[in-house]
Amino acid sequence: MDTNKLIEFGLGGLAACGAGVFTNPLEVVKTRMQLQGELQAIGKYTVHYRNSFHAFYIIGKTDGLLALQKGLVPAIYYQFFMNGFRLGTYQGLINAGLTQDANGKVSFVRSVMAGAFAGCVGAFFGSPFYMVKTHLQARSAHSIAVGTQHDHDSMLKGFRCVYSTGGFLGLWRGVSAAILRVTVGSASQLSTFSTAKAYIVHLQVFPAESWLNAFAAAIMSGFVVTACMTPFDVVSTRMYNQKTDAYGKGHIYKNVLQCFVKTFRTEGLWGFYKGWAPSLMRLAPHTVLSLVFWDRLRDAYRRFQQHHPIEL
Repeated sequence: MDTNKLIEFGLGGLAACGAGVFTNPLEVVKTRMQLQGELQAIGKYTVHYRNSFHAFYIIGKTDGLLALQKGLVPAIYYQFFMNGFRLGTYQGLINAGLTQDANGKVSFVRSVMAGAFAGCVGAFFGSPFYMVKTHLQARSAHSIAVGTQHDHDSMLKGFRCVYSTGGFLGLWRGVSAAILRVTVGSASQLSTFSTAKAYIVHLQVFPAESWLNAFAAAIMSGFVVTACMTPFDVVSTRMYNQKTDAYGKGHIYKNVLQCFVKTFRTEGLWGFYKGWAPSLMRLAPHTVLSLVFWDRLRDAYRRFQQHHPIEL
């Protein structure tokens, strides 16, 4: 891999890490709400978290304020590896001209395909970190516990625990759901961002080099990705968090399709949109922050290269 590609991966990862620090508390709330009432009909389970704001209050009161940053370490690693590979791959496809049509303009269809492929790559490399992050964020005091509760309380202990039961491949348990989740999210996010930014620049709403072009495009992208990705996000969270046997096999769901079917039969269509509000509250600012950081970091790197070219 050449130097520019490595730098693209690094810039994408750093941008997502910066966003992840700010949005991790919303990820904790989202995870708890997605696991609440798992495979139970409405009215048949205790509601610990009535809404996003109530969840913040209850978690802070019962588990302590620091609990709102549970899973931050694996979350940062996940953001770096997943988005490093995802954004780096996507930018590589852009640089190769694979997202443009015959006239050299940004093609929405090609951007969707490029974003989906980049999402697959990122999801695979980030999957182990996302699984442990989910375990840590779901872990809580017994009085407000939802979903399977795992014993480990750190990233390294989580990896050791998963490895001891499922072996090396066990670290990628649930990756199929993650690939679906990130593929849908990445395709909708990156294609919307690229297309919207190109359109906004064309309209000359802001100066061509202004960060406001990226900011406006990222806001549009945040709403689109939340609507498209939430059902897959719910399934992914549940697949990762379920209890496993001595061989690493899931006790509740054998595969992604069964998770979709079981959720729909017991919780209805709304079951796929549990945690919708915190997802939007998290994804919108996370999308804005990560894409704006990414855009600005790449712009800063281009400026640096103009004055201090790196030759290898």
